Formats: sequence, C-alpha cells, structure tokens
Amino acid sequence: MEIKIGKTDGKLDPELFNSVAHQAARRIAGDDLRKNDNKPTQLRKFYDEIVLWDSKVSLHPEKFDEYLPFIRMLNAKAAYAKGRKLVDDNFVNLMHSGLAQVVCPETLHTFKLFMEAFMGFYKQERPN
Repeated sequence: MEIKIGKTDGKLDPELFNSVAHQAARRIAGDDLRKNDNKPTQLRKFYDEIVLWDSKVSLHPEKFDEYLPFIRMLNAKAAYAKGRKLVDDNFVNLMHSGLAQVVCPETLHTFKLFMEAFMGFYKQERPN
C-alpha cells in the first residue's frame, strides 16, 4: 500500500490522516478476515516504536541523521514479523512506503501522525 506523507505545494494532503489512513486500515483489517495475520498487538508495537523515535528526534533534532538507520530498521523488523506470520505483505508495504519517505524530523513526525490515525481506524475496522 503506497502512501504519500510529504508535502505538495507546501501543504499536507488534507485527507492523509482521514480517508487515506482509513483506507489503509480497512485494507489491512480486511486482509485479517481471510488470514490470521496483522495481530493488533504487533501493529501497536510498531506504532509505539515510531512514537519512541519521534520523541527522541524531537528532543535532539540534530541527531536525526544518526537515528535514521535505526528508524529504517523498522523495515527489517516488519519483514521478521511477516516471517512469523504476525503481519502480512500489506502492512510490510505500508511500513516500507512510509519509512522510505522519512527524510527529516518533519517527515518522521508526519509518519507518526499517519500511523496514529491508522491505528485508530484499524481499531474501528477490527475491534477485537
């Protein structure tokens, strides 16, 4: 699933945290109906780690370049979770798409906000 977290003409897509996040949550929760992937606790762990990195970067923005390899390592963690059947390809692709666009503290924060919205909609789409 491809998302665009960067700005166009200096503005965020007004639907990024609304319909885009909802569509992503619906797609990933919908996959769950066919398989037993995308464990909510697993998705929450990824969100929590993104929040952790966003907090670290907001405290020390000058260290962003030092932190970026560890932030991008979330792709490897998502691949590992997929190998353990805790998440599916769509979630791995969502993480990859978002993390590829994290190039500065601002884009990391935007990705964190997107994942926050995604998690809220995911809970609605898959309440249990």
